[in-house]
Amino acid sequence: MDLILWRHAEAQEWTQGCDDMARRLTVRGEKQAKRMAEWLDRQLPHNTRILVSPAVRTEQTAGALGRKFKLRSELAPDATVAQLLALVQWPQAKGTVLVVGHQPTLGQTIAELIGLRSSECTVKKGAVWWLHQRQNETMLLTVQSPDLL
Repeated sequence: MDLILWRHAEAQEWTQGCDDMARRLTVRGEKQAKRMAEWLDRQLPHNTRILVSPAVRTEQTAGALGRKFKLRSELAPDATVAQLLALVQWPQAKGTVLVVGHQPTLGQTIAELIGLRSSECTVKKGAVWWLHQRQNETMLLTVQSPDLL
């Protein structure tokens, strides 16, 4: 199984009274999402399952890819690692799953799966971490940042 974790691109700052779920990408975030989507589109198998947080910024990030995706409440900003892993059926599922979500959940998931001592790792805005599970071993295949593409 391949699990690809894509953090949403740069979004509007949160301010007091702002609806966090309604925050949109900035112009820079739109460019980040487009660059990463172009790279991902060349790498992803055509049958990749794409699961996205229902927040507007994650929908916009995933939308840059131009593929069908499903919104899943289990990936909202307050999601847990257990919710994410149950949703993607890690590690039993076959094929490739792309998750578009949020920090700290993505960083916590990565830390758990690759056995980091820290409880989470930093995932930059718009970045992708690609993990592969084979024979009870999780390998980190690549980390891509939109700023380097």
